[in-house]
Amino acid sequence: MSVKSAVRVLQIFELLMGHPQGLNIKEIATALGFPQSSTFHLVKTLHEYGYLSLTDLKKYKLGPKLIQLGTRSMESMDLYRDARVPLERLAELVKETVFMAVLLGNEMVYVAKVDTNRSVRTSAQIGSRKPMYCTGLGKVMLAYLPENKRDEILSRTPLNPITENTITDRQELESCLSRYRAQGYAIDNEENEEGLYCIAAPVFDAAGEVIAAVSVAGPKERMKKRHDYIVFHVKNTAKMISKKMGYLS
Repeated sequence: MSVKSAVRVLQIFELLMGHPQGLNIKEIATALGFPQSSTFHLVKTLHEYGYLSLTDLKKYKLGPKLIQLGTRSMESMDLYRDARVPLERLAELVKETVFMAVLLGNEMVYVAKVDTNRSVRTSAQIGSRKPMYCTGLGKVMLAYLPENKRDEILSRTPLNPITENTITDRQELESCLSRYRAQGYAIDNEENEEGLYCIAAPVFDAAGEVIAAVSVAGPKERMKKRHDYIVFHVKNTAKMISKKMGYLS
């Protein structure tokens, strides 16, 4: 027998997953058909405990506590467990920073990071979230998502410029995604952080659906010199992890 307040909390989380910019209390209550007074108390409690955060526009969105819980959950999942060794081997081969990310709502969240003695400083950390359109990891997942899911994410995501190289034109982005799907990998050419170049490949589950992505990131000049070498090993690592997840290519 379900508990009404617990069910409502879960419904609030699921609603806000699809609204990364946040919703105010009235909007939450209206969308879910809850009384505004009880919605107020639930949301205030979740905010107090860090499960929701409040924006400058007085809108509530998923909070940092959920990211921590999600990261801990990933550590116990087959994906994280089966990917750990291949990711470490990839880092040893390319001598650059290796990442893995999964889709969370309309964004991507980093679930693994392997540093090397040549790793560069980056804002990307385990548990941190990024928009899909400006990272190699996000773009390669977008490229392999079903068209309706990709359209849904992009329609809800403003293509704001993060750097001078960020792709902000929807048509140009769609063209890039088609090319990435055809070649089996995506790149981030200083689109999220200046000076950082990233090569990413998709990870699939037993049903053939993209569930994650693996990337190598490093200084642009150094990455470009070994572009083909890194592409080969990123794609190979992603295939190894996909095979462990039951995917038969």
